[in-house]
Amino acid sequence: MMNYYQSLGYLVLGSRLKRLSELFLSEVNRTYRSEGIVFETTWFPIFYLLSENNSLSIQELCEEIEVSHPAASQLVTNLKGKGLVMTTTSSEDARKQLVKLTPEGKKLLKKLLPMWESIRETMEEVAGGKPASDAILNELTTLEAAFKSADIAARVKAKINKTNKSVTNV
Repeated sequence: MMNYYQSLGYLVLGSRLKRLSELFLSEVNRTYRSEGIVFETTWFPIFYLLSENNSLSIQELCEEIEVSHPAASQLVTNLKGKGLVMTTTSSEDARKQLVKLTPEGKKLLKKLLPMWESIRETMEEVAGGKPASDAILNELTTLEAAFKSADIAARVKAKINKTNKSVTNV
């Protein structure tokens, strides 16, 4: 049986994606807590990037995780306050702040890496196995690209104007 949200299709796409995201993040946060790990899902993108790089500038973080400079700075400040990252001034450019994990951040990372692999494996299983989960992620990437390239507000407005003109001409 189709529920109300499903029956509304694209009218509630954002709401459904948000609900799905909130469910997923809630489950991941619950997993961290059950393992006694103090970690917030919002920290993941920066932590993961720093697990792959010794240090990154705040601008590089912005570009990689596609957030504004103030949003990245706020996240870095939060992580600094928790003692998990530190910033240093670049020797090449004094205007550039480099972010890297502290020893405490590296210690936490060692606990997180196996959890992240387990989360990835579990999500693949829940999504129907490797081929199905890959297909879902590919479709999501396609949808993200389409939304970024389309000025949805302008397109909706054009349709509204077209509808209003045809109603006026009747």
